[in-house]
Amino acid sequence: MGKYLHNPDALSVLVVAVFVIVLAFMPTGFPSNQYPDSVRSAALVLETNDSTLHSTGIVRQGAQTCTLQILNGPFKGRIVEGTNRLMGKMEMDKVFVKGDKAFVVMDTHEGQIQFVNMIDHYRINLELLLFGAFMLLLIGYAGWTGAKALLSFLLTVLMIWKVLIPALLKGWNPILVSMGVVVLLTLVIIILVGGYNRKSLVAIAGSLAGTLLTCALAIIFGAQFKIHGTIMPFSESLLYSGYDYLNLTDIFIAAIFIASSGALMDLAMDISAAMYEIVQNNPHISTREAIKSGLNIGRAVIGTMTTTLLLAYSGGYIALMMVFMAQGTPTINIFNLKYVSAEILHTIVGSFGLVTVAPFTTFVAGFVFTRPSFVNQLKKQFVTPHRPVPTE
Repeated sequence: MGKYLHNPDALSVLVVAVFVIVLAFMPTGFPSNQYPDSVRSAALVLETNDSTLHSTGIVRQGAQTCTLQILNGPFKGRIVEGTNRLMGKMEMDKVFVKGDKAFVVMDTHEGQIQFVNMIDHYRINLELLLFGAFMLLLIGYAGWTGAKALLSFLLTVLMIWKVLIPALLKGWNPILVSMGVVVLLTLVIIILVGGYNRKSLVAIAGSLAGTLLTCALAIIFGAQFKIHGTIMPFSESLLYSGYDYLNLTDIFIAAIFIASSGALMDLAMDISAAMYEIVQNNPHISTREAIKSGLNIGRAVIGTMTTTLLLAYSGGYIALMMVFMAQGTPTINIFNLKYVSAEILHTIVGSFGLVTVAPFTTFVAGFVFTRPSFVNQLKKQFVTPHRPVPTE
């Protein structure tokens, strides 16, 4: 055990693993189940009754009644009747057929089922299967580094769910809280994956510089664009649920630099690792030559990373763009709509961070990586080894 504690890499993994476990069991301060008399489980759809459903064009409304067999929990094996209410919103409604697995919530009283509400299709098993395959692929390909990447993935999920979201709901300053979370994740993830070395130090410096610039631009142009935070999906639901004190616009601004922080981390680490290998393979390279090589690497990477941001942000708005084209909406109208303007703000501000993080990381890496060689050369030139004086 002692040899692992003296290994910085193993020690960092141990510390982060303990932190992940603590976060997993840490309460958020918000109720996890507002209905303590309810039981959640998976259920198999045996029969369906659509007689009370009616269509209004392509939208269906009403209630679907299903005969269900409970698959797990205290009522496993029980045959019950469940209700699936349709609200006339295609993005939220679902219709079950025989053989489907449904996720149901059963309201109980004194140990007896009173009502069964069909929430949605049951997907937990598929999600676990997909995540398990991802884990095997990541660890199988990257080995120990993949295991550390998986740990950083879990840390990010828990930091968002257990720290960021509760803090925002409590009304804390969204920009400060989000920046704190991003800084902490940047430090921990890069050190965890890259180790305690100059390569990680350079990547951290470059990534945080880009994040700070992205934050500043998001604040400045977010105000100029006059986009309210209610543009975010389900944000109005928060206001109607009693959280009208939230500053949704600041949350929207914080979401801009949170969304780009991962790409900035990636780019900073790519350039840092590439320049580190250059200097390692050519220890006598000058600082100027190292920086020149780093800038060439950065130019090549930036071209694809900027497009990556564009595709990531615009991918969720394919249907909206199809509507614009189908209706013949003029381009000038499209670019002035707040939904489109918000995505333009996301993309361009994030791209600003990418374009600046590359040269900044390059310059820092050039001086940090070539400095030891420069010091060693000085020692060779000006410091002579001590030789004992011969005695007769």
